[in-house]
Amino acid sequence: MTDVTPSPLRRLYDWTMALAAQKNAAWALSCVSFIESSVFPIPPDVLLVPMVLADRRKAWWYALLCTIASVLGALLGYAIGALLFEAVAQPILGFYGYADKFDEFALRYNDWGLWVVLIAGLTPFPFKVITIASGATGLALPVFIITSIVARGIRFFAVAGLIYVFGPPVRAFVEKRLGLVFTASLAILIGGFVLARYVI
Repeated sequence: MTDVTPSPLRRLYDWTMALAAQKNAAWALSCVSFIESSVFPIPPDVLLVPMVLADRRKAWWYALLCTIASVLGALLGYAIGALLFEAVAQPILGFYGYADKFDEFALRYNDWGLWVVLIAGLTPFPFKVITIASGATGLALPVFIITSIVARGIRFFAVAGLIYVFGPPVRAFVEKRLGLVFTASLAILIGGFVLARYVI
């Protein structure tokens, strides 16, 4: 007989999705957005999408909640990296498979920190790895905060905007392909800066 027991990650995903139907869904959205930036593996998009579908009038409010809570959570991740690296940060990095690569990564991090935070904030790359790394490597806090606001704001307002405009038909696209679109857009943006700096 085939074992159909869902994995722990799948159960966590289903539990997160179930929060969208609760009365206190906005509070749950804020909490998930906050902890996703430092420890939680499920992105807040899985709550944001059904909540906007349920009440499109609140799309921008939900996106703003996600952005504010995510940036506050990013500051927690930064603090973990700066103050609790060995006790807390290393186990988290180990869970996501980045502990062994961290030393080499840290050597180059601050040269590209702004771009790394921007890319991680927009794409499916685990944002908590970058928030912790930013604190551990001492990335300038104003740079970290501003870049986090920009990246998270673009991501969540784009998701809310797509659902607001197109409704249910775009849900599968948002859930499966939005990360690819953001990654491609960032590649074009970075390519433009490189071109402007070294060619023009």
